[in-house]
Amino acid sequence: MKDLNPLERESTVEIQNLSSFEPRDIFHCGQSFRWEKKRDNRYLLVACQRVIEVEKKGDRIIFHNTDIRDFNKVWRDYFDLDTDYEKIQKRLIRRDPVMEEAVKFGRGIRILKQEPFETLISFIISSNNNIKRIKGSAEGLARTYGEMIEFYGGEFHYAFPTPKALSTATVEELKLLGLGYRARYVKETARKVWENPGILEKMIKEKRRECLEGVTNFSGVGPKVGSCVVFFSMGKREAFPVDVWVKRMMEVLYFQREASLKEIEDFAMGKFGKYAGYAQQYLFYYAREKKIKNIR
Repeated sequence: MKDLNPLERESTVEIQNLSSFEPRDIFHCGQSFRWEKKRDNRYLLVACQRVIEVEKKGDRIIFHNTDIRDFNKVWRDYFDLDTDYEKIQKRLIRRDPVMEEAVKFGRGIRILKQEPFETLISFIISSNNNIKRIKGSAEGLARTYGEMIEFYGGEFHYAFPTPKALSTATVEELKLLGLGYRARYVKETARKVWENPGILEKMIKEKRRECLEGVTNFSGVGPKVGSCVVFFSMGKREAFPVDVWVKRMMEVLYFQREASLKEIEDFAMGKFGKYAGYAQQYLFYYAREKKIKNIR
């Protein structure tokens, strides 16, 4: 991006005039769970073995608790800052009034480039669950089985557990952290990743369909969870996860009737192509926040 010129301050990095970057949209759109809202437009995030706070003030985006070297090494890529979101948005809204409204609502979304194992476990936990409980369980796993990273903002922060650490947990212990029936899936998946070094990295190199097939072989991973994993952490930006909110939105505003998951996915791939994943995020965020009703 031509206008991305980070300026380093004391323990912070600032960027001015960064289009399509709104912390609230990024953290509330359902793509990650290790964040906490501190106050208006300021969010604390634990990721990449680090703690960072992200704040928006006017036309400035301020990244607290980092320096220019670490920012360029880690956070520039993590927040997908070199992707031209205006170009993507223009492509999506072309002759599409539905997408135009969704993009307008969630214009500040950026797709975080997350770590595959954490994303895999987090979205297994997310199945038939709500954001508050998912966040609580993810934090519980980190505090119980993860290593302490840093004392910041008056509290200790912990990294997400390694596959080895999680595989040693018992199902009963995991249930105490609110995982419920998902506890067995988490343990089995962690064990499989631990016993097969590099398995997730190998999947990243595959095409979307083969990558998705590999991910859905893990315990507790169906098509929706698998699509989220390959989209948010494996670079398959054409993946189109379909959950109840997206299905409802597509039926109401595109099909005007009930539609199968395959119909919706095929439609999205044909209409949005390589930007299907971005389209899904705008639609999901818009549908959930606007509480789109079922087709009558």
